[in-house]
Order: sequence, then structure tokens, then C-alpha cells
Amino acid sequence: MKLPKIPVMLIFTAILLASAIPSKATEDWIVKQSPHDVTATADRLVAAIKKAGATVFARVDHQANAKAAGLEMAAATVVIFGNPQMGTPIMNANPRSAIDLPVKVLIWSESGKTMIGAVSPAALKARYGIEGVDGPFGKMNGALNKLMGVAIAK
Repeated sequence: MKLPKIPVMLIFTAILLASAIPSKATEDWIVKQSPHDVTATADRLVAAIKKAGATVFARVDHQANAKAAGLEMAAATVVIFGNPQMGTPIMNANPRSAIDLPVKVLIWSESGKTMIGAVSPAALKARYGIEGVDGPFGKMNGALNKLMGVAIAK
């Protein structure tokens, strides 16, 4: 039985669009693999942030919170931190960007590997259409890569 051309093309187009969405989401992140477990990677990240002079606002252990509610999930911790020298110019350029600042770094277990990642500053800049504050975005990108690198160093 031969299917009509229009439905086949629609199905093909839908498959192509669906397969493009995950890759776009991945492109918006800086992601690295850690040789340490989630807790150790988060500990190392927090220590690096404090040593760099930034402020750690919170550390959220999603796995522990799930367990407290009688649920199970893989290890996942979010570290929220910032530096007003970088964040304030960005928020002044577009106050809506404050929903994504301070920076959030996720450390999680996936398929037996520990991963660490954050939304890239370039993605935030594009999301909010911010122009004229390239310096803070560049510094944020450098800081994220450096701090994540320290967290995953052997």
C-alpha cells in the first residue's frame, strides 16, 4: 500500500524537527565530564568558586530532596553562584536576564558518568538580545570554563 505523499512528507519533516531539538539544547550548554562523583565534583566547584572570590548563594541536592519526599532519582546537584561585576551589567541591559542569574551549574549522573554543565553565556546573550556588554559575557564564559575545569581536574 502506497501512502500519500503529503502525510509521508509531514512525518519526515516532524522527525527531522524532533531530532534537531535535542542538538540545539546541547549547543546552548557548556558540558564536561568529571572523573569524580557528583558530590565530590560539587565540593570541588564550590571550593573553586570561593577561592575565585565569587559568592555561592545555594547548593541544591535534588537527589536528597527527592529521597526526603519518598522518591528516587539519580544524583543531581545545582550550585548557584555569582559575581556582581559580571551579572549587574547584564541585568541592567535586560532586567529579564535576572531570571537566569546568578549562574547555575548542574552536576549530574548520567549513564554511569558524572557530568557538569551550565547554560552558555552566549546562549543567555542571544536569549535576551543583549548588545553592548560583551565584556561581562566574555568574563562569565571564561570563569565558567575555568571553574568547571578545576572541579573536574584529577
